[in-house]
Amino acid sequence: MNKPAVLLVNLGSPDSVSVKDVRAYLGEFLMDGRVLDAFYPVRWCLVHLAILPGRCAQSAEAYEKIWTLEGSPLVATSRKVRDALQARAAMPVELAMRYRNPSIREAIRKLREQGIQEVLLIPLFPHYAMSSYETAVARVREVMAKEAPRMALTVVPPYYDHPDYIRAMTANASEYLKEDYDHLLFSFHGIPERHLRKADPTGRHCLIRRDCCGEGCPVMDTCYRAQCFKTVEEFVRLASIPKHMHSIAFQSRLGREPWLKPYTDQVIASLAKGGIRKLLVICPSFVSDCLETLEEIGMRGRETFRAAGGDDLTLVPCLNTHPLWIQALDNMAKNWQADTAPRRVVVPV
Repeated sequence: MNKPAVLLVNLGSPDSVSVKDVRAYLGEFLMDGRVLDAFYPVRWCLVHLAILPGRCAQSAEAYEKIWTLEGSPLVATSRKVRDALQARAAMPVELAMRYRNPSIREAIRKLREQGIQEVLLIPLFPHYAMSSYETAVARVREVMAKEAPRMALTVVPPYYDHPDYIRAMTANASEYLKEDYDHLLFSFHGIPERHLRKADPTGRHCLIRRDCCGEGCPVMDTCYRAQCFKTVEEFVRLASIPKHMHSIAFQSRLGREPWLKPYTDQVIASLAKGGIRKLLVICPSFVSDCLETLEEIGMRGRETFRAAGGDDLTLVPCLNTHPLWIQALDNMAKNWQADTAPRRVVVPV
């Protein structure tokens, strides 16, 4: 009988708030060809000569604002998620980060030492993007080919509209939705428009047709934007949010090229100037609170909103260790064991 295990993979964080560790993290992250998809010499020059010299100290300062006694909130919370899932699951559960520590290589070696023969990979990214979901899957496959070539791998596909994920999100936000607020903003992590086109297998749909993300989108499996819209559609339906009380934006852009629009910082300011006084912001791209939620939205976003005339911006926490989220992960593992696992995902390597 094969010995199965679950591997959770999240994005990662610096090992500390020192400029040196932040530089190591950003260097590894930005040199990933699925994050900055320029030719290697161009990417190296952009990262080491243009981005890192001016960004490392700034990012270290931002990380210091959210750092905890347990270290990075993203890593600390992900470990708690692993422990909570391990308490439910009838198989070993390991955790890895795509960048830095705990590493994917370390996790695969631990599984190999336990005699694991089959692995269910659950990327902790609900939506398909080459700079998050795809790179995590590709890296796990690359490491397994070297460290455990006989180990079988099944990958959970993006779960952006899965009922368990949507129920967990709405339950997690329910107390905030009961409060008096004027508007709910869904802020997703942005990606370059070029990435969206690159993930379009037809080469003639994404951002070309006016209704490209509408009903029956033919490239839904790999279209990040369409998946984000679907998440919102399912959330507002289940939570009964009126159409005029919510909107969508994309955060965390880098560089000057076009990213998915509208941009969160601009929308936050515009909502305040338009008379919105109490704003709720939820970030469905992230299942664990991190720099992009706690600092970018919870701190800088709040400052932007108030400076533009708003009274208060409230950040809805990520799923973190919500019981329904842990249950959703456990259901993924149980379905896999029951041979009703989702289809294998085709990721370019």
